[in-house]
Amino acid sequence: MERDQEFTAFVRAHRAGLVRLAVLLLSGDQGRAEDVVQTALTRLYLAWPRLRGANLDAYGRRCVVNAAIDDRRTVFRRREQVHAQVPDTAGPEQPYTDYADLLALLGCLSTRMRAAVVLRYVEGLDVAAAAQVLGCSQGTVRSQSSRGLLRLRKMLPQPANSSH
Repeated sequence: MERDQEFTAFVRAHRAGLVRLAVLLLSGDQGRAEDVVQTALTRLYLAWPRLRGANLDAYGRRCVVNAAIDDRRTVFRRREQVHAQVPDTAGPEQPYTDYADLLALLGCLSTRMRAAVVLRYVEGLDVAAAAQVLGCSQGTVRSQSSRGLLRLRKMLPQPANSSH
């Protein structure tokens, strides 16, 4: 019973942040993000008894990153995407916002590169914490972050009055 109460308290305190992370990792797909977080929380619940004293925040983020990577690997996701309505036009229904632009740009990065950029520059984790979440070396986080930022800079529109 204590396990359930501890887990429930963790979910109440961290679920919104985990969903936000998943939305960024999945290029703005709120529905898939909710599914990924549910999968991650299920995995976290199963591991809960052996996590006492561990950094639960980092472990929760790692579960979300791994679930997002697993989600992108599934064959079904690559072949079929479900939409509530068939769009009348090829473009978005409403004008882009800065957040929508960010999601579109992040969608152009590879899964691991996107995860490194989101963890480092959106979530604000240092290199060591991001490496722990991703389960890789700090050098990998640095290189993936650097390459991701370089790719994002190349894709960003240049200001009209720029002298570069």
